[in-house]
Order: sequence, then structure tokens, then C-alpha cells
Amino acid sequence: MNNLLNILLTLALISLVIVIISQNRHPIRTLAWILVLVLLPVVGVVLYLLFGTQQRKKRLISDNHLGELKDEVAKANSSMLRRDVPCGHDDIATLLWMTNKAIPLAGNDVRIYTTFDEMMDDMLEDMDKATDHVHFEFFKFEDDNIGRKVGSKLRELAARGLEVRVTYDSAANLSRHRFYRWLRKGGVQVKAFLPVVFPFLSTTTNYRNHRKIVVIDGKIGYLGGMNIADRYSKGIRGGQWRDTHIRIHGPAAAELQTAFLVDWQFCTKRFVSGKRYFPQVESVGESIVQIATSGPMDEWKVSMQGMIRLITQAERYVYIESPYFIPTEPVMMALKNAALAGKDVRVIIPYHGDKGILVPLASRSYVEEALTAGVKIYFYGGGYLHAKTIVSDGTVCTVGSTNLDVRSFEQDFEVNAFIYDKDVARKLRDAFLADMNISTRVSLEQWSKRSSWEKFKESFARLFSPIL
Repeated sequence: MNNLLNILLTLALISLVIVIISQNRHPIRTLAWILVLVLLPVVGVVLYLLFGTQQRKKRLISDNHLGELKDEVAKANSSMLRRDVPCGHDDIATLLWMTNKAIPLAGNDVRIYTTFDEMMDDMLEDMDKATDHVHFEFFKFEDDNIGRKVGSKLRELAARGLEVRVTYDSAANLSRHRFYRWLRKGGVQVKAFLPVVFPFLSTTTNYRNHRKIVVIDGKIGYLGGMNIADRYSKGIRGGQWRDTHIRIHGPAAAELQTAFLVDWQFCTKRFVSGKRYFPQVESVGESIVQIATSGPMDEWKVSMQGMIRLITQAERYVYIESPYFIPTEPVMMALKNAALAGKDVRVIIPYHGDKGILVPLASRSYVEEALTAGVKIYFYGGGYLHAKTIVSDGTVCTVGSTNLDVRSFEQDFEVNAFIYDKDVARKLRDAFLADMNISTRVSLEQWSKRSSWEKFKESFARLFSPIL
């Protein structure tokens, strides 16, 4: 019996090695996985199946259905379509169109939130004015005071006869089944994204739907870094929770609608479309907005590519805020190249994490490399920083759910708004500078004096970057 098991395990290992080699990954990653499989055969197979498989040939939705949704967006907003965007950022817009079919739409009013309570008040007010439907998607939707407050509003809307749909990431909300049953009993349509059922873990278990999307009547949308939980309002460890979220009123809400409906079909296997969800929206502002989504099943790494392009085309400055600083090699190279070329590159990150120690340790392992190239690194001093923003040259910016880390770029489903508007970029720059004024800048001389033990802990944590 043991001989048979050994033979089967050997055949499985050989098959996996052949598959890994055939995928043409980076040679270092290929060799690393082969080494794990050889040295830890049983554990290595499990780890590979959970964290190493690639799903890029799969799709959340068929090309035909996606095309139908995009046609609805274009028909409802034909006068607002923009192929050319201001201030020489056509290349970013073209990149996002080619990789994601993201449509640049003019005529939007964009409102920036840096505190949760202000965002929540406006969102609940907008939801209360809804007349047809509310679509609600969050990475975390917790069963606490804030969650119950929002849940009660969703149930109230469903009782009024509106279509109310909710999706949430299964792995991030495993303990909240009773809460979601409560929503369903109130008439809310609720679906988990990539349901996790223990002990039957799958090759997609490591994937997370990290998006935060609200769409109200197809005319107003919300996205950004904020989830639905008490700590976003109350803060943590005695400090504030500093985040960034935006409200989009205008044609670009239709692209947020598309993002939600793609995820909804993936969860339910039911395609939802039609003019009801894509009403014509008149121009209400000056912002051109492009909604880009990315995920591990996509052909391209859209969020990462868009951010790299935003960084590399900066002529004067690029300011970044992120709760995690675990960049991929291409992102780190873009940051270093921009700094070495004389651009003002600044990054604000928290020193401590919101939970656990591995993520902040891994983040700190990249600081010295960035400092050496002239990137200015700041540790946030006002509580916990969870904002995910980039602003460049006072003309273009991006706000969304994408962290500056390997997980967001390669393992998570994300959504970002790329905004071509000087006024919005100025407000985001001012928010960055306000945060910088209460942060501590790190010098290369100071940072290099850390103890060998501290450096080792950071380097060890860095090994887990792809799954943090």
C-alpha cells in the first residue's frame, strides 16, 4: 500500500513540475515551486494547489456578455465617451481600454472622503433616495453596529420593492452566515463570492474579491478603500482610521454598474442587463473618469499596469498612499526609475498593521531599496492609514481598492477609478500633504542602522509576500 502511495505521489509531483515549467513563469518562481515540491512533497502539493495555480484562462463572464454590458454603457452615454483625455494622459486611457475595455466617461461629479462617517452619511442618504435598485459589494461587511445600520437600510429598501443585491467575499466573512441570512430574510438578494467550504478548499481559495462598490439606480456610485465595519468609524488602537473613498455622480456610475453585474453573474450564473440598470445620465460635473477592474483570472494585470504607467509618465511628482508596501518588481522599478530621474516620489505607509505582524514587517523590508533610489518614505503618524491613492502632477489620480502589494496585483479582484481632473487631483494632493505633515520621514542613514535581527525578521516576512 505504501509503495502504491509513493508511486502516486511521485507521479503527481512529476506532473506538477511539468505543468509549472510549461507555464513559462519567471524562472525564479518556477525554481522556487519545484524546490518546495522536491523538499516537502506532500505539503508542497497542498501549498501549490492553494497558492500556486494560475486561473488566467478562466473568465468571470463571457466576452459576449461583457460586450453587451459595455454596449449598454456606450448607448446610454454616447455623448460622454472620451477617447482623448486632457493633460497628455491619453496613453493611460488607451492602456486601460486595451487591457480592460475601460471606457473614459466625461461629465462626472467626484466627491472625496477621508473619513468614514462623512462617506456613510452621504451613502445612506443616496440609498434612501433610490427608486429602482441598489447594488452593494464589499470585501468585508461585518455584523456590528455599522453593519446592522447598513443592513437595516438595505432591508428597508427591499421592503419598499426595490431590487437590492449584495455580494461579499466569502473568505473574509466566514463567521457571518447568520448576518447574511438576516439580510436574505429581509428580501435582500445576497451571494458570496468564491464560497469557501471547509475542508474542501479549492485552487481559488487564495483569491479574494477585495472590491468595494455601491451603485444606486445606475446614476451614483461609490468605491475606494473603506469596508463596512465599526473600526472604520471608531478607529483602532486609540487612533483614527484614515482612509479614502469617493462618490461618483454621473455617467461613470455605469462602469461601476458593469463591474458589479460581472461579479453578480459569476456568483449567481444569472446575467442581468438592460436599460433599467444603465439609464442615460446628463453631465453633472467636469471630471473624466475611467473605471478599471483587475483580477487573477484576467489576461492582463490591469491595476498594476495602469499604476506603473501613471508613475512612469510623471513629469514633476507622484504621491502614493497605501496601507501595505510590498511592490512587485515592475512597480518597484517604476518607483526607483522615477526617483532616479529626478521626480519627486513620495510614499506614505503605516509602520504598524491593522492586524498581525507579517504584513508590516514585509512592507518594511522594501523601504531601504526605495530610499536608496531617492524615493521619500513616510510612516503615518495619525493612527492607521488604509487609503489606496496615487496622484501625479496635479492632473491625474487614482482611487480604489488596490493596495501597493503583490496580493492586490496578482491574487485579488480589485476596482479603481482613474480620474482626469485637475480639481480632484489637487484635493487628493492636499489630502496627501496633510497626512505627510503628521507623518515621520525616514532617512536612509537612520533606516540602515536597524539591528540585524530586525532586518532578518523583515526579510523572513517578505518570503510570504504573495499570500499576505
